[in-house]
Amino acid sequence: MELTPQAIKTQELDIPLHAFGFEFQELSPEKVTGRLLVTPICCQPFKVLHGGVLSVIAESVASVGAYMAAGLIRVAGIQLDINHLQSADLGDLVFAEATPVSVGKSIQVWEVKLWKLDNPSDSESKSMISVSRVTLISNLPVPEHSKDVAKNLAKLAKL
Repeated sequence: MELTPQAIKTQELDIPLHAFGFEFQELSPEKVTGRLLVTPICCQPFKVLHGGVLSVIAESVASVGAYMAAGLIRVAGIQLDINHLQSADLGDLVFAEATPVSVGKSIQVWEVKLWKLDNPSDSESKSMISVSRVTLISNLPVPEHSKDVAKNLAKLAKL
């Protein structure tokens, strides 16, 4: 199976999200978006999207956005507050959007909203399934083994 450009982008930036089938779409310091087709790998036994997967998506998309907003300086999540509002079923298409609430020199707060698309061909026809706030600390030292992260993101994002 050949990977889409979005899947390749996700594989290069976030291996756990790629494993779930998530695909980044827009990458910028002002907004990060992506989508996930709900498959058995990301469902709980009742064939609905696992809340832990939503948490991974929320922290990951907020972290990518915060990293870019910090000028490609390492960030780390220190708080995740998530509310699950509605379920997404096996086969649903889920859309994620992360936007900054506050971008400071040492602390950032991002809001992440996730919707299931009621009609995948119409992105305006959607139902919110989750909303979260992610607090991140920035200006952390970058370990030597992670120096190439900035190059990968800069290559794939709108910077």
